[in-house]
Amino acid sequence: MNKRAWMKDMKAIPFLLPFFLAYMLFTIVPIFKGLEMSLYDWNLVRKMEFVGIQNYVEMFNDPFFWQTLWNTTLFVLLTTPTMVILALGLALLANLNTKWRTFFRSSFFLPSILSVAVISFLAIFMLQPYNGLINNVIQLFGIQAEPFWMADKTLAWISIVLVTLWWSVGFNMILFLTSLQEIPDSYYEASEIDGATRWEQFRYITLPQLIPIGRVIILLQILASYKVFAQILLITGGGPGGATRPLIQYIYEVGFTQNNLGYAATMSYALFFILLILSIVQLKNQRSEGN
Repeated sequence: MNKRAWMKDMKAIPFLLPFFLAYMLFTIVPIFKGLEMSLYDWNLVRKMEFVGIQNYVEMFNDPFFWQTLWNTTLFVLLTTPTMVILALGLALLANLNTKWRTFFRSSFFLPSILSVAVISFLAIFMLQPYNGLINNVIQLFGIQAEPFWMADKTLAWISIVLVTLWWSVGFNMILFLTSLQEIPDSYYEASEIDGATRWEQFRYITLPQLIPIGRVIILLQILASYKVFAQILLITGGGPGGATRPLIQYIYEVGFTQNNLGYAATMSYALFFILLILSIVQLKNQRSEGN
């Protein structure tokens, strides 16, 4: 690098410095502070005493940790594939050259701008027994049933997954849509000359072009799903009987209701390493396939 290029890069430092300082203060420093907390008996006021790896031993023997980790993993398994398929389907619909295109794009994306409190309130309102919207619609079709969506384990999971899909699919749809619009029209024109059907165009042109962004969406969805917390806390409270309680909620309860920040930090680190390993595996796969 010559001196002129180096001086040009140095001019960017004043613009990058505020973000760098904020990133260090609110992201990097808490990572190391959390590691310190996990090695101490630490309450909401101060650290009490050094306990070494005792918190980690307690975590491996804690059945609630494993139960909430499985609940979180189940949420990831339920939402990730359905989210990718649904987002792709909506993106294809929103990319059609029809007069409804603007309506499709805005209506699919609109729920994404709502806060988690709003979507949770709407979900509770619609899923209420006896006077809820969903039960009334079911009975309009002649089905004489009164499901208790929050009281049954299976129905509670279905409710949470559907609400999450409705709330967050718009963002992933936009990612697919931008990739769809970057596919050159010449590909489709050439395939039409060769006599390709719409299905063959989708299979051999559209789908391969969407694989890179699909991988990104899968990674983002897995990371986001492992951090699920607010909508489950507000809609089911982790019930019935802890059947839908995710790991983040358990960490929150241990830290702020049981006054045990040291153990909460230990479980947070376990989740951190799970996400780190998943990210590394996914990025390595992308790099190897790219090569």
